[in-house]
Amino acid sequence: MKVREMDIEFYRSYMAELEAKAQTKWQYNEMKPCGVNYNSISRAWLYDKSHQRFRDYKTESEEIIALLGLDANRTVIDMGCGTGAFAIHAAKHYRKVYAVDVSKTMLRRARSKARKAKLNNIEFHHSGFLTYEHEAEPVDAAVSMIALHHLPDFWKLIGLRRMAQMLKTDGKLYLFDVVFSFDIESYESCIEEFIQSMTDRLGLQSRDAIKTHFHQEYSTCDWTVEGLLERAGFQIDSADYKDGFFAAYLCTKKIV
Repeated sequence: MKVREMDIEFYRSYMAELEAKAQTKWQYNEMKPCGVNYNSISRAWLYDKSHQRFRDYKTESEEIIALLGLDANRTVIDMGCGTGAFAIHAAKHYRKVYAVDVSKTMLRRARSKARKAKLNNIEFHHSGFLTYEHEAEPVDAAVSMIALHHLPDFWKLIGLRRMAQMLKTDGKLYLFDVVFSFDIESYESCIEEFIQSMTDRLGLQSRDAIKTHFHQEYSTCDWTVEGLLERAGFQIDSADYKDGFFAAYLCTKKIV
């Protein structure tokens, strides 16, 4: 009997609901899609194709690795690893990479890439900021690329605090995400210009997904993210704001 893609999607949705019921009832359910559904097979397949129109995975990974300044014996967590944009490249530089994501479909694609690259030092986990339990020794660094905005601000803080606990003393955090630093007085025109700019890069078929980011996801302001990082136990070593909509932070875990 031929299994239809819609049947697979229904089964995954049902399993996600069961997993959600097993969680603490008042905790935010990070397994439930926020905005664009990255549990979708078609969405996961198109993710790399669309993102590589405005991202160079290898170049951005090499830049992050240089910023972290770690030797080859170090360990790193990639929180929200997606299809392995960073984890695949990082595994060639570090002893161990823990790749964590809430989407089983995206993880499946990342595993496939790792097998193709013959990498056996990546440990994949179906989990997220709020649910991942790091049972190994603390890591030297944590990296999160375009993932934290899937959590409301309170839960961002909880997720960042949990990541700090997984790091060694003086461990590093590199965070890149959609962060708003544009002039709030002109928010309507700024957002419309951003949507048009990203549509020009990604194609007209991506326009609705880009709009979804603003009315269903949880990106927040630059000063909010800075406050969250500091209250989570990080010292911000550098903050690089790009085009009013993106930000990159290099942080060090504070010594308590």
